[in-house]
Amino acid sequence: MKKIFENIGGDKVIWMIVLILSFFSLLAVYSSTGTLAYHYHGGHTEYYLLKHLSILLLGLVLMYATHIVPYKYYSRIAQILIYLSVPLLLLTLLTGTNLNEASRWLTLPVINLSFQTSDLAKLALIMYVARLLSKKQDDIKDLKSAFLPIMLPIIITVALILPANFSTSAVLFATSLVILFIGRINLKYIFSIIGIGVFLFLILIMIAKVNPNVLPRLDTWMSRIENFNNADSEGNFQAEQAKIAISTGNFFGKMPGNSIQRNFLPHPYSDFIFAIIVEEYGMLGSSFIILLYLILLYRAVRIASNSPGTFGAFLSIGLAFSLVFQAMINMMVAVNLLPVTGQPLPLLSMGGTSIWFTSISIGIILSVSRESMNKNQEDEAA
Repeated sequence: MKKIFENIGGDKVIWMIVLILSFFSLLAVYSSTGTLAYHYHGGHTEYYLLKHLSILLLGLVLMYATHIVPYKYYSRIAQILIYLSVPLLLLTLLTGTNLNEASRWLTLPVINLSFQTSDLAKLALIMYVARLLSKKQDDIKDLKSAFLPIMLPIIITVALILPANFSTSAVLFATSLVILFIGRINLKYIFSIIGIGVFLFLILIMIAKVNPNVLPRLDTWMSRIENFNNADSEGNFQAEQAKIAISTGNFFGKMPGNSIQRNFLPHPYSDFIFAIIVEEYGMLGSSFIILLYLILLYRAVRIASNSPGTFGAFLSIGLAFSLVFQAMINMMVAVNLLPVTGQPLPLLSMGGTSIWFTSISIGIILSVSRESMNKNQEDEAA
């Protein structure tokens, strides 16, 4: 155990942020799963607490394991993951477990574990784009030798995620564009791909209007947008309950475990956990949570600026931006600034593989930080 603590490296602030978010997650999940426990586990409210605690602990183990691996090895691992994730995404579309007409989950045989293949694909793509950008810096402004080879895996991955999970594909596409911008890709190419992407998406929607089988989730997307625009809609129940939770939280909140809206708000432990946090911890506590995510992004930017190589810089920025962008989307949904997306709040929402992939992402960022700090110490010693 002592050796493990001695080997913990990387940015200590990020480690502290992870522990604080995990602590808040335990409190919020325990508070918001009471109704679920009474429905499915005879009122044993500790069931979901212990389950979530075990998931978080395994996440910390994964974070520790990934952070001790020199980040340069992730360049090779990225190739394996992208070649693995694309077939898995295709398999999920064809044979995945359906939930609300969305085929997002794939069940692994033997161990009987279900996971969202888009979580793996998101991690794989960010790593792979970082790898390609770092290798093509000498020709980065060229269309054929740099931009097109980098865009190909982005287009394929996003297109395979899109039919079942629009919000994840949008987050991943936006993250990829941010990495391309930081990687010095020509701006006219970036704006061109945005325009082409919007045009093709509109064409896809028109085709789906004629043939619903092309995009079965279109009706769900449209209904969410309509409910968002129409506050009096019966389908806007989630947003209304979230607003009640937030409005009654005031400045200091109702204190942990005293939420009322957890009994009325659908999925208060996942999609709308931020509303429960605002209700119980008030504007003060929720502002602190937002600040933690912003500090995480800031520390990742610092890690990128101190990275000994471009691959580490792109990796750190890409993974951190993806996590923080996802967090902001979840919060904006909770406060009714965006339609319902289904994006969990990283390290706070109850989940399984989503928490583990988030932990791996942060572990990789810490790996870059660890290498940078070791290099600085060697330079000082020399």
